[in-house]
Amino acid sequence: MQSATATRTVTQSETSVNPSIRYDPTVFRTIPGIIKCTCVVLNLLGFLCIESSVYVNLKSGTFFNTVAMIGFWFTGILLAFYVFHVVEKYFRIPWIQIEMYFCIAWTALYLIAAVTVSTVTFSGAYTGAAFFGFCAMVAYGYDSWLKFTACKNGEIAQGTRKIVTQQQTIVTQQTPSAFPA
Repeated sequence: MQSATATRTVTQSETSVNPSIRYDPTVFRTIPGIIKCTCVVLNLLGFLCIESSVYVNLKSGTFFNTVAMIGFWFTGILLAFYVFHVVEKYFRIPWIQIEMYFCIAWTALYLIAAVTVSTVTFSGAYTGAAFFGFCAMVAYGYDSWLKFTACKNGEIAQGTRKIVTQQQTIVTQQTPSAFPA
């Protein structure tokens, strides 16, 4: 009698989402929510610093304001999507990857923008904008690292995903044939 053993591992993921649009203020108490609020505030403060300066029309200030306003609107809209669970409703969109690429780009752009406005030494408003720009760079960098780890772990942006691994062992025995060959 011969027997054969085979082991098969099956990995399944179960996604659980609530597709209704609803207001959820608890987003503001999570780490990603706090980071998004921080980024929105830093974008706005940096923008206001440049706008309050007499040298608002310098190229470095214009570039900084462009980075700040795109970051303000993108992050603010994304925060609203999280607060009203739009991200959970459309969970098939790769939100985490979109956010990760945006945060990586904005980390680099804020590094460039903050360095360029920090070279304008004759304006205190530009120095303040540089400070808020460097702070925003750190916030976007930390958020991109969080998104990278979430992406690597296969998480979804909102809702829950449970990964279940099952291992099955199959033993087969061959019965002797009535007519040997």
